[in-house]
Amino acid sequence: MNVHCFQHVPFESLGALEPRLSRAGCRIGCTRFFADARLPDPEAVDFLVVLGGPMSVNDEAAWPWLVAEKEFIRRFVATGKPLLGICLGAQLLAGALGARVAPLREKEIGWFPIAGAPHSNAAAFRFPTTAAAFHWHGETFAQPSGAVQLARSRACENQAFQVGRAIGLQFHLETTPATARALVENARAELVPGPFVQTKAEILAAPAETYAALHRLLDDLLAHLLAGTGLRLS
Repeated sequence: MNVHCFQHVPFESLGALEPRLSRAGCRIGCTRFFADARLPDPEAVDFLVVLGGPMSVNDEAAWPWLVAEKEFIRRFVATGKPLLGICLGAQLLAGALGARVAPLREKEIGWFPIAGAPHSNAAAFRFPTTAAAFHWHGETFAQPSGAVQLARSRACENQAFQVGRAIGLQFHLETTPATARALVENARAELVPGPFVQTKAEILAAPAETYAALHRLLDDLLAHLLAGTGLRLS
């Protein structure tokens, strides 16, 4: 399977996704927009992963490649192949599908629970009633037309959605201790006290059990998203 990653800044990477995809024998390519904005041939991509970043999907004047990226995402969704958008990636997915992306009333940064949203769509992923997740976002999306809402939180009503075989997550399931530290080191200016903003110490103090539970949820989501592709992740 050919997996392609859209990476927006050097310090937001595939994290826990990379070893899982590598062990499964996937070929991983990457468009690093901060270095080279050339897009891949969509026919050659079997699974697209769109990562996070500090920019807004609305900042097309500052980052002109956002226009082409959103159009690529829109066309890729139409192919019916699996897509996972994470944080900015979820906002790009929502924006590409015509939904509004706007600032949250309060930023959500750190370890906060999400709640699975009840739905009756048998083809859509089901999150547990509650689960710890890692967040680092100051914007949110409206639900795209035809989307199934998958999760919410106290700070953010729309935490996850699914359209066909595309899933957008406002939060990070791929977080590892190293990627959490990279975010803290590179985006520490955002750690301004607020009701849903943890301190550096609180963020980095998450125990191994928290990461293990996070990655079990990641495995469940990947198994759902990639069902029928023949890919077995371990």
